[in-house]
Amino acid sequence: MESTIAGFGLGLSLILAIGAQNAFVLRQGVRREHVFAVCLTCALSDALLIAAGVSGFGALVTKLPWLEPLMRWGGAAFLIVYGARAFWAAWRGGAHLDAAQAGRASLKGVLLTCLLLTWANPHVYLDTVVLLGSVAAQYADRLNFALGAMTASFVFFFSLGYGARLLAPLFARPVAWRILDVLVGLIMWTVAASLLL
Repeated sequence: MESTIAGFGLGLSLILAIGAQNAFVLRQGVRREHVFAVCLTCALSDALLIAAGVSGFGALVTKLPWLEPLMRWGGAAFLIVYGARAFWAAWRGGAHLDAAQAGRASLKGVLLTCLLLTWANPHVYLDTVVLLGSVAAQYADRLNFALGAMTASFVFFFSLGYGARLLAPLFARPVAWRILDVLVGLIMWTVAASLLL
């Protein structure tokens, strides 16, 4: 039980920081657009990465020196483009939450963006594979540590995705969407800058 609680606590603390992936989940939750699929994709991706880290994949990442710069530059490029799109949406304005618009984006497009924000982000690998993997090695019961961290991901993403609905009345106004788009753009570019610097 101690390993499970430790895994849950560390997993939750690592995922709480608002980053590119979390901002995307929040936006989809507010829009009520493919929320279950997005939350499940994020949580399952985290679970796979945590399993890889706990089973020793972190050691492989450190042995391949070319992998880190590739992930860093590719992730930064994607975040810069995605941030620019958010700033463009804020500049254009006119967005508002309308029940008739729900489901406007295709599931395929939303999941592709979600997967890119998850798997092209080097911070995800550092948190889940390297950090959680190295901390799990300190516990005799690594399986329960991993299960605790995975549970934290499921709890967090589904709470964020479905909890965002409480903000729906606020996002009935176009100015709220502009502010959210600016915040998403700033988060994306801040993460990209941290990767490049």
